[in-house]
Amino acid sequence: MLKILKPFLPIIVIGFFACTKFDSSYYSDPNNPSAASGTQLIANAELYLPSISSSVYGVHYPQYLSLTTFTDNSRYIATNFSFTSWYTGPIIDLQKALTSQLNANEGPVANQVAVAKILKAYFMWFMTDRWGDLPYSEAGRAAGNFSPKYDKQKDIYDSLFLLLDEANAAFVSGNILNDIVYKGDVSKWKKMGNTIHALMALRLSKVDAAKGKAEFVKAINNGIMTANTDNFLFPHLADATMENFWYNSFTRLGRQWYALSKPLVDYMKPLSDPRLPVFGDKNNAGQYVGLEYGKEVGNSNDIPSISLLGTGLRQQNSPVYLVTYAQVLFAKAEAAKIGWLDGGDAVAKTNYEEAIKQSIAQWTGSTASVAAFMTNPDIIYDPANAIKQISYQRWVHLFLHGYEGWAEWRRTGYPLLVAPAGANGGQIPRREGYPTQEANINKANYDAAVAAFPYGGTDGLNTRVWWDKP
Repeated sequence: MLKILKPFLPIIVIGFFACTKFDSSYYSDPNNPSAASGTQLIANAELYLPSISSSVYGVHYPQYLSLTTFTDNSRYIATNFSFTSWYTGPIIDLQKALTSQLNANEGPVANQVAVAKILKAYFMWFMTDRWGDLPYSEAGRAAGNFSPKYDKQKDIYDSLFLLLDEANAAFVSGNILNDIVYKGDVSKWKKMGNTIHALMALRLSKVDAAKGKAEFVKAINNGIMTANTDNFLFPHLADATMENFWYNSFTRLGRQWYALSKPLVDYMKPLSDPRLPVFGDKNNAGQYVGLEYGKEVGNSNDIPSISLLGTGLRQQNSPVYLVTYAQVLFAKAEAAKIGWLDGGDAVAKTNYEEAIKQSIAQWTGSTASVAAFMTNPDIIYDPANAIKQISYQRWVHLFLHGYEGWAEWRRTGYPLLVAPAGANGGQIPRREGYPTQEANINKANYDAAVAAFPYGGTDGLNTRVWWDKP
């Protein structure tokens, strides 16, 4: 997994080591500041963002990458996954920022709080979509509660919508310090908050369309991303302390383990998709060839004949895309098609085509190939197959962001993927199991959460989360 390096020492930890009594008339105790550094707590939380995408598990669920060796992750061998580091890391940092007296010298306090709320919503959205019901209302209290209750995923979603509403309404003029992602530009943060609000709302398309539509329209009206320059990405550096996960794997560790999957290449190659040369490298014969997904036994001898993950995506300073303009355009296209936005197929077509254009621009740095690509019969907007077309192109666009691509596959059923033979009872996972220690240290709440799975099932990979309605 990505190495998490935390250059800012959390204030919640520092305070425990203060044992000397100072005369306040002569000294200001640095270990007990009168105002917390909200922006450093925000920056601490931001250091966890790459792991939302750069995951040796998530990237396999939507079958973006296949493994040349050690194929267990693509065969779903692991069942239970720990969420501890998310709570003890970004969630507790952000909760501290939301409950402390903040330093106005680091930017308007209202904006620090708003950004912390957006980040908290983003992390919790990612987490609840992996596990379903989770500790939320009683989480993030550090030593205050070691056995928090599990909140229903529906209730978590409702709380996150409110949190994002609060953030949107709170922004004032003035940027903040120490922000790794947007360099303190709160106008971009406001768009980011409303964009994830809209994307979250679309998750409700099967389980509560009325609520989903209302939240989606509200978020759009509040102002979403309007260009690729608004994209929410983590900017890795050409530095060992802040380098890209895939660089570390391929270059530093020498692991040629990750190749483009056969399902991905078999879809993109016949379309002459201009993003394919970015996503993967040519094999020794000068061709793009995907590796069979989920092979029971890997074989490094396959490497010369298949396409490894693209060199450009695994540079030391390659960015990690998390929430993007094209992503929300695909959402608007789908929303228009299902009647959440006015304009029907005309508006759906416009947003679908612009989403493809902006996706190609994001990944290739150019729109020169867009016109030719759009002439593909399978790409030309077809009202009868629009949801499928939108979903497939969104799948391609979300490349490497495995957990998000997986969530959209679970919600829409596209692309049409097949589990590897003999893996997980022939099923692609629909959630991840709770940490094994929860059954011991938080047994009553764990048992209640498992008993309340919305569609039944056990604590495993094949039980559906709330919005993943059969």
